[in-house]
Amino acid sequence: MIAYFEYLREMFLKVLEDIGTFLYKAFISPWTDLGNNFTAYNSYMSAHSGDFGPVGWIFWVIMLLLLIGLFAGLIFLIVIFLRKYVRFVRKELDKEELSRQVERLNYELFQAIQEKDKILNLKVGYMGLRGPDSQLDQESKEIVEEVSSRFPKLIHVDNKYRGTNMDIPNRPNLSLEELCNAFRNFAASQLKLYYREDVIKQLFAGMAASKLIILEGISGTGKTSLAFALGKFFNFDSAIIPVQPSWKDRSELLGYYNEFTKKFNETEFLKALYTTTYRQDMDIIVLDEMNLARIEYYFAEFLSIMEMRDPNDWVIDLIPAPMANDPVNLKEGKLLIPQNVMFFGTANNDDSTFTISDKVYDRAVSIFFDDKGRPFECAPQEAMNVPYSQIRKLYDDAITQFPISKDMSDKFEQLDNFVIKKFKLAFGNRILKQLETFIPVYVACGGKEVDGYDFIFTNKVLKKFDSLNIAFLKDELKELDAQLDKMYGKGNFKMAHSYIDNLIKNN
Repeated sequence: MIAYFEYLREMFLKVLEDIGTFLYKAFISPWTDLGNNFTAYNSYMSAHSGDFGPVGWIFWVIMLLLLIGLFAGLIFLIVIFLRKYVRFVRKELDKEELSRQVERLNYELFQAIQEKDKILNLKVGYMGLRGPDSQLDQESKEIVEEVSSRFPKLIHVDNKYRGTNMDIPNRPNLSLEELCNAFRNFAASQLKLYYREDVIKQLFAGMAASKLIILEGISGTGKTSLAFALGKFFNFDSAIIPVQPSWKDRSELLGYYNEFTKKFNETEFLKALYTTTYRQDMDIIVLDEMNLARIEYYFAEFLSIMEMRDPNDWVIDLIPAPMANDPVNLKEGKLLIPQNVMFFGTANNDDSTFTISDKVYDRAVSIFFDDKGRPFECAPQEAMNVPYSQIRKLYDDAITQFPISKDMSDKFEQLDNFVIKKFKLAFGNRILKQLETFIPVYVACGGKEVDGYDFIFTNKVLKKFDSLNIAFLKDELKELDAQLDKMYGKGNFKMAHSYIDNLIKNN
């Protein structure tokens, strides 16, 4: 036992000596001298290990573990130090990169100031302060106006249409039925897009009844193409605005005033809407995939405005404090929505989209696409320049010439009472108001009055049934199906019968 402690004493003294040597020579040759002592370690072990005894060996193992722990601790501390050092170096590199970015931004700021000075020089020349020889051409004046305005995109529209005659003469002897046929043939002959006759009649009658048309159904059935073709037909391309899932309020649609830049962040939707104030034809603005976000959030202001009876009240506020160089058609920071603009929305019904609420459906006219159009032969048809005022007059004339018949009106009222009694749902005043416009225009487009009622009943009333617990209402739905045959005769209300059958089968 005494031999072991003697060994331990000599061993520790030597280890301490070597550790001191190691620390002293850490930056010269730390491991070279230490490695030469491995033979001495072995000789100590050979000289004393024979007299260790069991207890000595136990202590030797414990000592070995302690030494291993000591070196492991040293290695751990070195790793921690190196990690902190690497982090420090990275921070320093990040500071250097930030410094380079600041230098680059300062350079860009310098360039911007140079550009600003050039614009100021243009302004000075434009104001005549440099004499008659420094007068600017019209293009330079327009550039100055656009850059200096809070609404550069809208000012660009002003410059584009300044001095342009936008008057469109009426087309003689034009009827709604002729207009529907012409558009259908144009889409087929010029764009290879094929639509059923009833869809085109529903489209034009829907545009008479509401400013918002929703084209919904499965993907690939020609929803966006229909709005695109309508713009081509009227010789002014439809503005297609992709809706983003992040849209939550009107600023996503119209833009907002940036206090930092002192500019209004104009959107393409606002530019397209402002453009319609200069035009005399029917203009289409398409909200593509409009139910990727909640329509009643970002489009709420327009849904409310379209409820106002007086078109002069269709005003949206853009900015509270007007300035002299604001766009021409922006009055006191407000924009009057012209009557010649139509809002189209395309909607896919799948898990990636939001359900369209009743609030939106009540104010819009929805057309459902369930299949692709079938190709057909037709005569070539060119695009048509038709003023919106003439189309509006055709709508008004249709309401006078094809008023809703008393018999059909009474039947629809009976149908309303039946739905209220069986399903606790009412048609509502908006639906009845749209009926007064939709049905006469649908008839003027070449459709049957009963088919117009079928379309409105299916798209305005039966759609609300999706929110009911159909599993407990199958008997009532069958009664409704029989009631439609009883009131309107078999072979009529095909859309409603098909919708009811699908409700029963799918539930």
